[in-house]
Amino acid sequence: MFDIRKIEAADKPGFYRELLAQAEGLLHGERDAIANAANLSALIYDAVADLNWAGFYFLKTPGELVLGPFQGKVACVRIPVGKGVCGTAVAEARSQLVADVHAFPGHIACDAASRSEVVVPLIRAGAVLGVLDLDSPSPGRFTAEDQAGFEALAALYVAGSDF
Repeated sequence: MFDIRKIEAADKPGFYRELLAQAEGLLHGERDAIANAANLSALIYDAVADLNWAGFYFLKTPGELVLGPFQGKVACVRIPVGKGVCGTAVAEARSQLVADVHAFPGHIACDAASRSEVVVPLIRAGAVLGVLDLDSPSPGRFTAEDQAGFEALAALYVAGSDF
C-alpha cells in the first residue's frame, strides 16, 4: 500500500521535488500506462492545492486526443489536435501555461469553473503520446515553477510506462 504524505516544503521547487519523489515511489515497478496515469492523477489531485481537474488525454489517432484517467468533474471525451489548450500543446509539442482560459483563443470549456490551466505534452522519442492537463478555478494559479514541476512528473510518467 502507498501512503501519500503531506508535503511541507516552504517553496515551490521543494514542493515539486517532494511530489516527484512520491510519484517515483508510487509508480515504481509498474509499467502499465493506464494504471500509472490513474495513480498519478490521483496523487496530483490530492497533493496540489487549488485544482479542480487533474488528468490525462491520449493521442489515439493523429488528429484527436481521447480522455484518459483523471480526477475532477466529468470532462470532454475527445479534443481535436490544434483545438483548445490540450490540442494546442499537442500541435506545438510544448507545454501551455494559461493564466486566464477565457483569453485563450478557442478554449474548450469542459468545466465552466476552470479559470487557469497548464498542459504538458507527453513526449517519447520526439513523438507526442498525449498530455497531462491541470485546471484550477483560480485565475493565474499556475507559474513557471508549477509548469516545470508538472513537466518533471510527465517525464517520469512517460519514462516509466509502456504505451
